[in-house]
Amino acid sequence: MNCRHCGTHLTKVFVDLGIQPPSNSYLAKKDEPEKKYPLKVFVCHECYLVQTEDFVDREEMFSKDYAYFSSMSKSFLEHSKAYVDMITERLALDSSSRVVEIACNDGYLLQYFKEKGIYPIGVEPTTSTAEKAREKDIHVVEDFFGVALAEKMVADYGYANLILGNNVLAHVPDINGFLSGVTLLLAGDGTVTFEFPHLLNLIRHNQFDTIYHEHYSYLSLTALVKVSETNGLEIYDVEEIPTHGGSLRVYGGIKEHGHPIQKSVTDLLYKEELCGLKNMEFYDSFQGDIEEIKMDFELFQRHVREKGGKVAGYGAAAKGNTFLNYVGANNRFISMVADVSPAKQGKFMPGSRIPIVSEGEMKAFDPDYVIIFPWNIKDEIKQSLREGKFVKDSCKFVTFIPWLEVAT
Repeated sequence: MNCRHCGTHLTKVFVDLGIQPPSNSYLAKKDEPEKKYPLKVFVCHECYLVQTEDFVDREEMFSKDYAYFSSMSKSFLEHSKAYVDMITERLALDSSSRVVEIACNDGYLLQYFKEKGIYPIGVEPTTSTAEKAREKDIHVVEDFFGVALAEKMVADYGYANLILGNNVLAHVPDINGFLSGVTLLLAGDGTVTFEFPHLLNLIRHNQFDTIYHEHYSYLSLTALVKVSETNGLEIYDVEEIPTHGGSLRVYGGIKEHGHPIQKSVTDLLYKEELCGLKNMEFYDSFQGDIEEIKMDFELFQRHVREKGGKVAGYGAAAKGNTFLNYVGANNRFISMVADVSPAKQGKFMPGSRIPIVSEGEMKAFDPDYVIIFPWNIKDEIKQSLREGKFVKDSCKFVTFIPWLEVAT
């Protein structure tokens, strides 16, 4: 495979998670046949882009019945509203401003622009989520974003004062075409913001479960600066934010229009270099670190079985599927996974084939342990399950990222 940005032949393996099904391909039937693909990640020694080996077409992963709805997380809604308040003031946006969100999902964020009298445009390729956004009276262009769509949107709507993409850059197979499209659609003095999990935190905190086929790239600021410059964009500011276990929010503009480069950019580039992101040896230990987590799961499983305990999971998240398939879990140990999303209930986790149930069904099961797969919102989940009395007082909550933790 060659680097999807610079074309360099890739030889450096970052991590190999074996053969896995696409993480959001939930099964309608327990015995339904499913496709599985290698899940291997490489590092480019020229541009430092960390990327999956290509096996799965985006149309297969982002299908019409895509089951991830951003509005299901209260904390993520709060984060999104805070962003809208901040960026509206920072860029002095008003009712005449053109705002475009790429991968708007179910309108979780754009609804807050509407509340301010700003009528945004969403881009979303999955019908299931686009329909939910339209129910919020948000205009959605149902397509994958790239140069061709950007040209059409300029003709139909004009240039955008703000383009935003939260947790979408990793999902793009053609990252050059995607960013070139952003440059085409962006007004001369406009700003684009992207949020994405920071590669440095992925490595430091063993966040291997955020690796799945949907995520084509795993981004550092170092890599994004290189990719952006190639495609006519310049990163002029960056913030470290807590979402998804530690993310970056970057601000960019068209290179020729010269937004002043903030100290935050040079500081973080220096930090990444100091930590070793530009040294190929830095990536060598990750495989061994996550194999220790697999061993922890096996020891936990043995302990619970000796005690005769009952185990459920919570949160049918894509990251949970990567975890379950890597450690080899199945429904003989984890009896069910509860999820608040009706779109997932009644289905089965890909690979492990664990049934997905409602919180009420989990309550009736009365588990002794609940493994929380969306560890990035574990406090929110614990509070919700305790307050809703979906678990007994003696039930223990378990997370495995960044390491095994069993807590009340």
